[in-house]
Amino acid sequence: MAHYLVIVESPAKVKTIKKFLGSNYTVAASQGHVRDLPKSQLGIDVENDYEPKYITIRGKGEILATLRKEAKKSDKVYLATDPDREGEAISWHLAAALKLDEKKMRRITFNEITKNAVKASLKAPRDIDMDLVDAQQARRELDRMVGYKISPLLWAKVKRGLSAGRVQSVALRIVADREAEIDAFIPEEYWSLDAQLKVKGEKRPLTAKFYGTEKKKMTIHSKEEMDEILKKLENEEFQITDIKNSERTRKAPLPFTTSTLQQEAAKALNFGTQKTMRIAQQLYEGVDIKGNGTVGVITYLRTDSTRISEEADAAARSYIAETYGEAYVAEGTKAKSADKKIQDAHEAIRPTDITRTPAAIKDSLSRDQFRLYQLIWKRFTASRMQPAKYETTAVKIGAGEYCFTVSTARVAFDGFRSVYVEAEEEKEESNVLVGHLSMDSVLTKEEFDPKQHFTQPPAHYTEASLVKTMEELGIGRPSTYAPTISLILGRRYITKEGKNLYLTEIGEVVNNIMKQSFPSIVDVHFTANMEGLLDMVEEGKVPWKEVIRNFYPDLEEAVEIAEKELEEVKIEDEVTDVICEECGRNMVIKYGPHGKFLACPGFPECRNTKPYLEKIGVPCPVCGKEVVIRKTKKGRKYYGCEDNPECEFMSWQKPSSKKCPECGGYMVEKGNKLVCADEKCGYVETIKKED
Repeated sequence: MAHYLVIVESPAKVKTIKKFLGSNYTVAASQGHVRDLPKSQLGIDVENDYEPKYITIRGKGEILATLRKEAKKSDKVYLATDPDREGEAISWHLAAALKLDEKKMRRITFNEITKNAVKASLKAPRDIDMDLVDAQQARRELDRMVGYKISPLLWAKVKRGLSAGRVQSVALRIVADREAEIDAFIPEEYWSLDAQLKVKGEKRPLTAKFYGTEKKKMTIHSKEEMDEILKKLENEEFQITDIKNSERTRKAPLPFTTSTLQQEAAKALNFGTQKTMRIAQQLYEGVDIKGNGTVGVITYLRTDSTRISEEADAAARSYIAETYGEAYVAEGTKAKSADKKIQDAHEAIRPTDITRTPAAIKDSLSRDQFRLYQLIWKRFTASRMQPAKYETTAVKIGAGEYCFTVSTARVAFDGFRSVYVEAEEEKEESNVLVGHLSMDSVLTKEEFDPKQHFTQPPAHYTEASLVKTMEELGIGRPSTYAPTISLILGRRYITKEGKNLYLTEIGEVVNNIMKQSFPSIVDVHFTANMEGLLDMVEEGKVPWKEVIRNFYPDLEEAVEIAEKELEEVKIEDEVTDVICEECGRNMVIKYGPHGKFLACPGFPECRNTKPYLEKIGVPCPVCGKEVVIRKTKKGRKYYGCEDNPECEFMSWQKPSSKKCPECGGYMVEKGNKLVCADEKCGYVETIKKED
């Protein structure tokens, strides 16, 4: 009787797949990659047309020996690693490391770990796709070149084990650029005006919002403008000038891709990107469902396609018709044709069986698994449903030369919203009275409610919005978003407080060096273009070595120039006038993962360290002592009084010693402007450059 070996990546999949195959199949795991470039050197033979020098990964010898034995006993070996570039490369490395005979080796892929999908894949085996492998080899060499050529320079420049990376450096720059925008933002004043109106015959008042004139929307910039408008409105009568009824629809959402799943899980469940991927991996590889054994409950989690297979689409439609009624089933198909062919062999992320509702398997899942599965199930089900329909009413109310508006929307048909509502969906305005209004309604003004506001700076990035931006700019791919963000958080280049991401001092130093010495590496368009080239390698349109040949000489030249320039600005230990209380030496400034600190130069005999408080030469606006640069527990920079906690002064922006000429308060630097710290004062002046 013939014997077959199926090699997958993870032991969790072994457990799931074993149950689908007969006793003449052995299922074993490679536990990820088995060969890689060596850690101790570049591992790329630059002289020999960039040939990679692969070695067996430490600790994988035993796994390979076991797999070799199994392979010898088997009539056929099926390589069933993940269905993407990385998975294809692992299969290729396995074939080489196990010295598999080409005649008895076949590659199989499945998008979901279910009995039908695994059985179907065994009926359609293929050769290893070398275009996919080459795209992965090119990515690996590019990442290695950037990491191994630039990181030692950063080490020399900032003195500690820092690192640069092809995608991580761009992600860091995106966060740094947003921080600079926020720092330079100057708020502008504006006002809103609501009118509380009494409708004859109704008990509750109606709130109308100031719009402007009949023809033109107006922004009220100051209290003076507001006072002038209120004066003109003082004796005016309010009357309805227009009522418009219309219908609008909200389309059902597309099913999840890796990026949209990470974004929505962050907003709805407060999951970090890494956590989302870890839990999705568990749901994909298989969970024990009571009565069903181990089964994969979602499809493959690394995808940027919103395509859905015909079978899954048909199953979803019949489930929706049965559960919610025919009126809820979407017309036609909802697949969005991808602009770029990225990894469109995949489907969107969906449940492997729509009839397996979250409630039905709740007891078989952990709390987090259940919450993520429910999100995926609801989103997929909603994507196959009718749009939601709203009846809207917009009312214009005239008062002299000015116009106020009232609007409301009522759900006429909930459609997909009966299943799924996005986390940050705006609340529909409900003005109950609007339905009772007619052109003849009599209105009486009760009171005005003027409010002062200030424009807000751009929001800090969150993990979700950073993923969205990286995807929009074409940086990284589904498999790289989470590891990239985890890496720059782990290196403490950025820090997370609440949901927001902030640049740390060490991140600022690294970003500045990268921008100065390696502008193309941290250039968004260059990195996106490189991703495009890797896609072309995958499509077989560009040889992979061509990409490397065009990249490496420029990188080497940039490194050589930077080596010369960076030697000149190498940071020596700066000696301070702070005396080490343990041995009497003058303490020096050192760089650590959190930024600067004071250390005794007598290390290792004297190990005394203390926080470094850098004075900025500005007196504290509260108590007159020195303002110093401080850090939050997570490493975010701010300005505070050296006498903290006695004096509680703090500012995110750098304070100036110059007082505000308008109100006498302190001013802060925002880009090239000095701005009064009191928003209500609003005084701004340009910082004069010294010649």
